[in-house]
Amino acid sequence: MDLSDADQGSLAEVKHVILVLSGKGGVGKSTMTTEIALALRHAGKKVGILDVDLCGPSIPRMLCVGRPEVHQCDSGWVPVYVDSSKTLALMSIGFLLENPDDAVVWRGPKKTALIGQFVSDVAWGELDYLLVDTPPGTSDEHLSVVENLRKHKLDGAILVTTPQAVSTGDVRREITFCKKIGLRILGLVENMSGFVCPHCSECSNIFSKGGGEDLAKLTGSPFLGCVPLDPQLSSSVENGKDFIQAFPESATFAAINNIVQAVMTSLEAS
Repeated sequence: MDLSDADQGSLAEVKHVILVLSGKGGVGKSTMTTEIALALRHAGKKVGILDVDLCGPSIPRMLCVGRPEVHQCDSGWVPVYVDSSKTLALMSIGFLLENPDDAVVWRGPKKTALIGQFVSDVAWGELDYLLVDTPPGTSDEHLSVVENLRKHKLDGAILVTTPQAVSTGDVRREITFCKKIGLRILGLVENMSGFVCPHCSECSNIFSKGGGEDLAKLTGSPFLGCVPLDPQLSSSVENGKDFIQAFPESATFAAINNIVQAVMTSLEAS
């Protein structure tokens, strides 16, 4: 290991680090983080997820991990592996709570300290991609994540929105946040873009459509694609099943896969 690797600490063998952001809650950010990670794994990549949504750690449930004991090694915390082949690793505050129903009632400095530990003290080992799922907003938690990751490496952010103006307005503020702190925007994802009928697979625009794409054009940001509201995807997330493995022929899988391919192409070209 050279000196630059030593400086990067636990992220020394991680090739790419991506934040998943949204200025608004309820847009499916954690779902997108989970599905992007699964799509990357199905593309043959080794992936990690760092869940720093401290007050709402939902990814362990989405991946059906439960509440395993977190062990430590000389390099720090050992992440929890979702599969036997150890191609998808996860670290979440959900693993550190005594009771899954416990509320995290912490002031900012304690949250900031834990985020710093999560960034520097998890022994990820060799990964192609590390996705960081963040809470909604542009608070001190986001600044802490960015500042800590910049000490090591940080490729940029994927922003998630829904089509409605009430959502794109909040995400526009997130774009402003990224530009102010010099964080590269890898692209926008428009989630819940239409509803896929479970019987005929027809997609109906019950919320509206195109708000995310319009926002990307307005702000000069890359647009990665649309993901519909799909009952099969919702059921898979609720039950901790791998949607991409269960429904590889679905249009929703194709949409997620296109987003992942665009991100990989962007990062590998830069």
